[in-house]
Amino acid sequence: MSTLLAAPASAVHGDRQRTYEVRTFGCQMNVHDSERLSGSLEAAGYVKASDGQADVVVINTCAVRENADNKLYGTLGHLASIKREHEGMQIAVGGCLAQKDTSTILERAPYVDVVFGTHNMGSLPALLERARHNGEAQLEILESLEVFPSTLPTRRDSTYSGWVSISVGCNNTCTFCIVPALRGKEKDRRPGDILSEIQALVDDGAIEVTLLGQNVNSYGVEFGDRLAFGKLLRAAGRIDGLERLRFTSPHPAAFTDDVIDAMAETPAVMPQLHMPLQSGSDRILKAMRRSYRSDRYLGILDRVRDRIPHAAITTDIIVGFPGETEDDFADTLRVVEQSRFASAFTFQYSIRPGTPAATMPDQVPKAVVQERYERLTALQDAISGAENHAQVGREVRVLMSSTEGKKNAETARISGRAEDGRLVHLAVPPGSETPRPGDVVTTTITEAATFHLIADHDEPLRIRRTRAGDAWDRAEAESCGVPAPATTTGAPRAVSLGLPSLRISTADGDSHS
Repeated sequence: MSTLLAAPASAVHGDRQRTYEVRTFGCQMNVHDSERLSGSLEAAGYVKASDGQADVVVINTCAVRENADNKLYGTLGHLASIKREHEGMQIAVGGCLAQKDTSTILERAPYVDVVFGTHNMGSLPALLERARHNGEAQLEILESLEVFPSTLPTRRDSTYSGWVSISVGCNNTCTFCIVPALRGKEKDRRPGDILSEIQALVDDGAIEVTLLGQNVNSYGVEFGDRLAFGKLLRAAGRIDGLERLRFTSPHPAAFTDDVIDAMAETPAVMPQLHMPLQSGSDRILKAMRRSYRSDRYLGILDRVRDRIPHAAITTDIIVGFPGETEDDFADTLRVVEQSRFASAFTFQYSIRPGTPAATMPDQVPKAVVQERYERLTALQDAISGAENHAQVGREVRVLMSSTEGKKNAETARISGRAEDGRLVHLAVPPGSETPRPGDVVTTTITEAATFHLIADHDEPLRIRRTRAGDAWDRAEAESCGVPAPATTTGAPRAVSLGLPSLRISTADGDSHS
């Protein structure tokens, strides 16, 4: 079924369609939510701004990261001056900080046109139209989920790789985290809907999918199947054309051996695991309400590595949680040394209003937190460097990217991700074909640094041209107004829905680029 949506009045300015830009602050869930927001706007007739100032700027906020509110209001202050010179410009603020602060945003930034929460992303086009029609700001914050986000139209940022949400919300009560209060209790998608969305992505040319959830391995709790996540991995791995399957993030307390078996026995599941540790101190884990202890965490890593010897394991760690002593921190260093993480996201604890930890006694002085943070990052950097140097001489298959590697212009290297998720930069020798984003290059690692690997060789690259590369070619051609080259797979769509039986085309035929 194909449906053409005429652009509503709010999506038209004079004789042209209005443009939009979505700015994302925060985690991977926010990035995926922004794809939904972009899809909803395009389905309503807006077009993505390619140059110049957008008519509508949407800020998708985070309430977890430090200084999230300062970043938001700094951005809004900058946009206020632009809005005064840009007739008809609208500013919308959504996401976790909007859900948390509600009317505070309009009090501090009265020039904002729309404020919406995490539970009603699909309302954005209607709220923008209502704000223009009524000439006043619109505030809509729902306390429970209105429409499951994965049923909303989506404008994917990549033709070769995509996010697929399997659940929203969280049933845990970690004392440092405000996410459950902002995104609500866990709600699981039905397996058939998830698999249909993955199939739709593959049909559009994607060969890599990452499953998303606040706690992916508790998936199934809502419909009473504790083994549902392992089953989902196996079922997704059977989808023809899906080459790389990843997931983030699991919770150690809910991590079961059937998931390890599914990872090891499903070829499409990549040898990579991101599993937050948060602290190596059992006393601090208890204060955090993390319902596992360091021995259990290390035991999971042992079992994963026993089944998947080359797995790259990454983590999250918080330094300076209230009450953390030098002995507690020493326990974290001990567990980090034993874990041999490929990399770690390390955070200095800072108070998040509305969380139990914010009012706990014995808040650790900033100077102490900073000093411990520096010791932790020095240790982890040394481990990451050693683990990466152990990759030298290994043959890897690199899925080429259009976005990785900020220094490409300086080094003349191109970049992508190995199967274990490590970033690889590789040179294109003179006379060699250059792979497209989405193609796979087989190469041997020649050098290593703390945060990346290098593969420099004189012989031509060994390139496997893929359907994903074909999809990238088509998207590039269509974005330039050139007829897409014929291929055996369907052209990538600007907007897709979670259910593959439904398709939406934008009024101007804008393509995914």
